Amino acid sequence: MAARDDEYDYLFKVVLIGDSGVGKSNLLSRFTRNEFNLESKSTIGVEFATRSIQVDGKVIKSQIWDTAGQERYRAITSAYYRGAVGALLVYDIAKHQSYENCERWLRELRDHADQNIVIALVGNKCDLRHLRAVPTDEARAFAERHRLSFIETSALDATNVEEAFVQILTAVYKIAYDKVSHEEPGPTSWVPHNEQRTINLKQQGVESSRKGCCS
Repeated sequence: MAARDDEYDYLFKVVLIGDSGVGKSNLLSRFTRNEFNLESKSTIGVEFATRSIQVDGKVIKSQIWDTAGQERYRAITSAYYRGAVGALLVYDIAKHQSYENCERWLRELRDHADQNIVIALVGNKCDLRHLRAVPTDEARAFAERHRLSFIETSALDATNVEEAFVQILTAVYKIAYDKVSHEEPGPTSWVPHNEQRTINLKQQGVESSRKGCCS
């Protein structure tokens, strides 16, 4: 599904949110570079990486943003979420507190991002089965309650990492493609690289597209 990074039809910004230490940076590096660092340090400020995939014959370039989960970096909030059309809300399946904090992260996301942003709840570190503190069924119920998709991943052994990103990018693409097909004007949420037309994500059908993207 790889494509040349300098040739693409659509560019989508996706943000990673969640507590510090849940594995956001390693999810990013696993998906974009197929790398994992056991000694990765907390992200300082913001970083992003890119990767292109193909969906329905179109090249989708994702710009994935990662930020520190610590409170002292909260000042970057508005700029971090601006223009994002997808989000991975990440918790550590072995740390119940990181899961409990998803409520707060979700509120912040919906306060600052486009109201129709596609969101996936991601239970990371599923390789730590013997240390599991968050039951899969509990997290899935949370996701359904908040109209999120849900998936468990492991950046360490690459379980479902590709699927998590590809499925959310595919869901965003389907919303975007439908919008282009109907030729509806609106504020710029993202711009097709070759067509340079303005897209507005706000439309009927967004909820169902979001809900099924990564289940």
